Amino acid sequence: MSQTVAADPATLSFEESLAELEKIVAHLERGDVPLADSIRIYKRGAALKARCEGQLKDAQLEVDQIVMGPDGPRTEPAKIGQ
Repeated sequence: MSQTVAADPATLSFEESLAELEKIVAHLERGDVPLADSIRIYKRGAALKARCEGQLKDAQLEVDQIVMGPDGPRTEPAKIGQ
């Protein structure tokens, strides 16, 4: 992994977050990372994972609002908590 300053996960798209997370997993799976670096990289991965999960949840809520009616698809407010 690069030692450059990484972008704040909150500013990344889902695709950017997922791509970086995949690189982190592959890097850690190689097992050749010093412990201190592993911890730093793992924390970054956890933040990226949380970002991806949040974006997926938001997308699911948006999709859940699409309802098929007699005149075709329409959107409705999300029914949160049901």
